[in-house]
Formats: sequence, C-alpha cells, structure tokens
Amino acid sequence: SDQRYLICNADEGEPGTFKDRVILTERPDLLFEGMTIAGYAIGASRGLLYLRGEYAYLRDYLESVLAQRRAAGLLGESLCGKPGFDFDIRIQLGAGAYVCGEETALISSCEGLRGDPKNRPPFPAQSGYLGKPTSVNNVETLCCVPRILEMGAGWFASIGSSKSTGTKLLSVSGDCTRRGVYEVPLGTRLAEVLEMCGAEEPQAVQVGGPSGQMVGAADFDRGICFDDLATGGALVVFGAGRDLLAIASDYMAFFIHESCGYCTPCRVGNVLLKERLDRIRTGRGETEDLDYLRALAATVRTASRCGLGQTSPNPVASTLRNFLPLYEARLTSPAGGRRSAFDLTSRLVEAGRLAGRSPVDLEAGGEPR
Repeated sequence: SDQRYLICNADEGEPGTFKDRVILTERPDLLFEGMTIAGYAIGASRGLLYLRGEYAYLRDYLESVLAQRRAAGLLGESLCGKPGFDFDIRIQLGAGAYVCGEETALISSCEGLRGDPKNRPPFPAQSGYLGKPTSVNNVETLCCVPRILEMGAGWFASIGSSKSTGTKLLSVSGDCTRRGVYEVPLGTRLAEVLEMCGAEEPQAVQVGGPSGQMVGAADFDRGICFDDLATGGALVVFGAGRDLLAIASDYMAFFIHESCGYCTPCRVGNVLLKERLDRIRTGRGETEDLDYLRALAATVRTASRCGLGQTSPNPVASTLRNFLPLYEARLTSPAGGRRSAFDLTSRLVEAGRLAGRSPVDLEAGGEPR
C-alpha cells in the first residue's frame, strides 16, 4: 500500500504499571524521535500516539512538544531536508478501557469504533488502521530506537543477557520503601530489584501485573528477561501480612469488569473462576475445586478470543502453582455425606423465592402463603 501507519500504544492500563507516564512526562522528545525513525523505516507518513484515557491531563503538554518539533522541521513534510520523507504524529485519546491495550482493539478505537478485538488474520501489518498496513509498538521499545542508532547495535547488544539484550523499565510498587521506576539490564535477578526498592520480608511479587504471574521466595533468584521472568514492567511487592488469595480475587474482579464481553470463555469463565476461588477463601472449598480451577483456567486461556481472556486466568493459575499450600489450608472435607460448599438452607430460600414462597415459611417448615 502507498499509505502505511505507525501506532504507539501508550494505553498503560495494567494495574501497577506507570513507567510510560514517566517517559511521556520527562522524555517525550525521545519517544517522538523513535516514532519518526520507525515511520521512515517502514515507509509510513502518519503516526498515532494512543494515549490512555486517564492521562488526558498530559495531552496539552504533548501537543506543545509536537508543535515545537514541527516548528524545528522534525515533523511534517521533507523532514531534515529529505524530499519525500513526510511524517507527522497525532494524539488519539482512549476512553479508559483496559481491553484497548490489545492492538486490534486499540486500532478499532482509533477508527472511532467500539474498542473490541478483531479476528486475526488479517494481522495489522497486512490490514490494520483504516484497512492499511499498520505497525503497533509500545512506548519503551520506540524509545530504544534513537539510542540504538546513536550508540550502535553492538552497544545495545552488550547490555543484558545473551538471549535478552538491552534494559527494562520496571514500575515497582507495593510493600517496599522506595517505590518508583527502575531501569535495569535484562537478566537482573528479582532479588536484586527487591533489595534496591527496600522490600523487607516480601512474601510474593506480582510480576507483569495481574496478567503476569505471582511468584514466591523460591523464584526470587530468577532473572527478569524474556526467557525467564517476562514482564511488561509492573512489579508489585506483597509483604507477609497480605492475603494472597484475596489479592488474586481482586485481580479477577478487575478482569471481569474490563472484559469486552464478546466471547463466552472470558465473559463467563472469569466469573466462575472468581466464584470458586471465593468459595475456597471462605472455607467452603473441597479438594475437587482445585482441579476444577485448573481445568477452567486452561479452557478460558485456550478458547478466549484476545489477549485479555488468554491471560485473565493467571491470578488463579499462578497462585495455584506457586502457593498451593495457601489453598490446601482452607479446604474442608465433606461431613455426613454433604458437600461443605453446598448451603442447603440458602438454596431452599432461593427456591422458595422463585416459587413465590416466603423464606420465613420455608425455614419454619410452614406452608407457602
């Protein structure tokens, strides 16, 4: 196609992530330079910065930076005096939907449509924004581009591990004394980051936000990199006083709220996962419930249409894998042939309501009114 587009995904909606906000506030020129270079590389004349709805307060500031770049000849027509190289950037404001962080839902939002994920294929590189070839990338990646061209690919490849080169920005929050944004070489051990941020006696760390995984002390020596502990940048530290199953339940509530509702595995499966998790949390769970959670998590992950549903079971799946004793400690054994998870009285009351009987009559063994 003669018309191609470049989109920067600044829809930083993952709970616990705030590194892009810092870049947009303190290094916007670096991002816009990276977008311009990327536009030149793929032959795009238009770039879109998809800005998270909650960052609307940054829009006027970012527009002023773009205006300064246009005035300096760094955006617009014939950039840097190179005929035929035309590139400009506009800001597209999101509406606060988490699912728009998924690239095809983001493209739908940019087109003025509801932010629903699209079926693939075709992929955005084939048919993306307005049906044209589109490259979608994130803030941090595009910010690496100017530095790589300035310092050389060898310099960048010398940082990090053998399979994961470069650095990673981490948004660190939770039960630690020095919360903030840290830039570390890829491959850095999680234990080193915990020491840097002042985490005292951490019980667990949520790596990669709710869609990532919750790890315990046995995994603190693992490296933060693409081939080990992969993360988009969020690290949330939980101290010894935290109820990890309650945290997993809260994360599931987040996914239920943010699901677009298009596909049944995500729309219904996440609700069922949370219901069964809460049953265990309140001491009404049985051993069979653990297998139920594992099987349902696998189904939601496999059958969901987009990345939200494919990662939404992770709060349950990762805590089951890494903190199984917490689940087992709250399980009960059926007594007298009755399932502890089944509350006969409440079910009779509900049945009576549907049949037009008074709950009081039912509990007293009386006749319906």
